[in-house]
Amino acid sequence: MTTYKEIFGKYVKNYSSDPSSDAEGQIWYNSTSGTFKSVLGVAAWSAGGSLSTARSGIGGCGLQTAGLGFGGATTVPVADTEEYNGSSWTAGGNMGTARYELGGAGIQTAGLAFGGYTTTVLANTEEYDGSAWTAGGNLGTGRYDLAGMGTQTAGLAAGGNGPSSSTEEYDGSTWTAGGSLGTARRGPAGTGTQTVGLAFGGTTGSNTTATEEYDGSAWTAGGNMNTARRFLAGAGIQTSALGFGGFTTAPVADTEEYNGTSWTVSTNMTTSRYVLGGAGTQSAGLGFGGFTGTVKTAATEEYALSSLITVPAAWASGGNMGTARSQIAGAGTQTAGLGFGGVSGSTSTEEYNGSAWTAGGSMSLGRGYLGGCGLQTAGLAFGGFTTSPTTNKSETEEYDGSAWTGGGSLATARRALAGAGIQTAGLGFGGFTTVRVGNTEEYDGSAWTAGGALGTARDELAGAGIQTAAFGAGGYSTALTNITEEYDGSAWTAGGNLNTTRRLAAGSGTQTAGLVFGGYTGTNSAATEEYNGTSWTTSTSMTTARRALGGAGSQTLGLGFAGYDTAVSAATEEFTGAFTQNNVKTITTS
Repeated sequence: MTTYKEIFGKYVKNYSSDPSSDAEGQIWYNSTSGTFKSVLGVAAWSAGGSLSTARSGIGGCGLQTAGLGFGGATTVPVADTEEYNGSSWTAGGNMGTARYELGGAGIQTAGLAFGGYTTTVLANTEEYDGSAWTAGGNLGTGRYDLAGMGTQTAGLAAGGNGPSSSTEEYDGSTWTAGGSLGTARRGPAGTGTQTVGLAFGGTTGSNTTATEEYDGSAWTAGGNMNTARRFLAGAGIQTSALGFGGFTTAPVADTEEYNGTSWTVSTNMTTSRYVLGGAGTQSAGLGFGGFTGTVKTAATEEYALSSLITVPAAWASGGNMGTARSQIAGAGTQTAGLGFGGVSGSTSTEEYNGSAWTAGGSMSLGRGYLGGCGLQTAGLAFGGFTTSPTTNKSETEEYDGSAWTGGGSLATARRALAGAGIQTAGLGFGGFTTVRVGNTEEYDGSAWTAGGALGTARDELAGAGIQTAAFGAGGYSTALTNITEEYDGSAWTAGGNLNTTRRLAAGSGTQTAGLVFGGYTGTNSAATEEYNGTSWTTSTSMTTARRALGGAGSQTLGLGFAGYDTAVSAATEEFTGAFTQNNVKTITTS
């Protein structure tokens, strides 16, 4: 009997916990669970950059990271060409003839477009060199809704309106007749090469699942698709193909993979559509444009087959604080957090170890709406508001992990300001005196000095980062705002706006990997957003909507605590950012 080592080239390894780096298909024994395990590939579609022009009946070719889309129809046929770099589309040279429902083949720098429709059926062929189209030899039979495959100098056209069984081969200058399809059809997809081609789906008068394989001279039957459909797109090669989208009795998102013998159902596209463009390979496909049944779309989707899976971001409950409160400041990390001050002039300090809070040394001056930054063993508290008497404060205190001592006072007494940095290089900005201010001050471990003012004066904003690379987001100016500003150590410049306008949110992380969560939008919010230094993306919401909470940690390991929901809160939540891991499966006999 053949052994695993003879097949895979290795013995089965024994691990006490699942490894993080084993190859797809490799098997190991987990001695803790007493089971055999392996890493399996998973498939998924994800959003790519949208086309500049929404259209249907678009031609396509190339790769996922070097795709080409050309022609199509908006309300009229267009000649537009766009090039994809793996994240965004940019304009290429226009085609000589505007048209839609055309065939395509080749790569981004050596593309081929043929056939199609304007107000009449076309036989025109055009060749693309990466910047401009030039005329090639005409098809022997003008047609549209045909399948295209191959390269610029060895192209293949099959099927089309009629329905047609006609096949033609291109040599870089002229088309000649090839072997006819066994099933005449309109609207099939095609992929592969001139000598190893594949045509599938389409309509013969009714939708078909028929698949045919070309060997350079004749078509033979392959395995049928699972879903009969027309006007779908394809990618890959004859023995490793991808079919996606199309029309049954309505637009569909169905995706199938072909192994040279049979089709298997895979993960659906995000958007159902037909007469879309296709490019790429089975493991890295590209679908773009098309018609959803109600609108022509510019949406692009990327298909990936990988042994890695994405675990989404999540908030989980942590240990409650000893003292419920809002208007609290925070510092430190998720496993070494610090919460201090709060509503009604609290002096309470608490330290978090990743599961529970314990009492720390009390502040000398009880206050809420204060700024904070630093670490659990080197924290900084500044500014804020006392209720007896009702006064904005300028006092600064430094924490050493057990006790607070006085530091240099802010130049401007204020409350509801934001903080960033560390104890010896802190940053305080924004806030409220008798009006909202944009003042920034920098702390060197003993004294505050003036820094560059915010572009928008505001209070109740979220902040994080370091003294020379901080961000401030949201807050209240003359109204709630979603403004983000970035500090470089001397001046603030505009960053990407928050998706959720709010004040009294918490922040953590860095200027290029920031996190904002909670706050007040007119009602308490649980919204969480992640910042990459340019733009904010919506992440998983907190479990409990609340405002005036404390924040600490990083973008991937954040900490939110206390605040106000329907009353002052002691609740703590821990944030874990999205991450990828091997798709490990236990091997069973079923």
